[in-house]
Amino acid sequence: MNTPRGFSLIELLVVSIIAMVLAAVAAPLWTEHVVRTRRYEAQATMQRLMLQQERYFTQHGSYLAFGADVDADDPDVRSFQWWSGATAPASGYEIAGKACDGHTLDSCVQLLATPGTQRVDARFRDTDCGQLRWTSSGLRQADGPQTTCWR
Repeated sequence: MNTPRGFSLIELLVVSIIAMVLAAVAAPLWTEHVVRTRRYEAQATMQRLMLQQERYFTQHGSYLAFGADVDADDPDVRSFQWWSGATAPASGYEIAGKACDGHTLDSCVQLLATPGTQRVDARFRDTDCGQLRWTSSGLRQADGPQTTCWR
């Protein structure tokens, strides 16, 4: 008896539909996971930078402004990493340190992590939290609509 080999068109169509449904469910979950991972990476970098700022304050009596736009010839400024990941192009956030609003660097510094700038991965977006802020007084905020950005 001669039995047909392979798959019928109906079987291929059913498998294709199942694969598309799974992809439609998995893609948003994967994207959300990537955003959260990059956000946590930025927060960990900010924690390290805040500790570095406190050490600098202890030694110099003032905090230090840093970032991609700040004078890179100063060795102290160069010691502060202005991106959140392993390299700037692979990072989701650009980080800068500046005086808190209404203060000088003698009394308060804030770290600002801005997602998806031209100096880091410009395609990255964090619409839930937006820009992350951490001040030397311990205040941690986010500009986005989500209230659980700092955990």
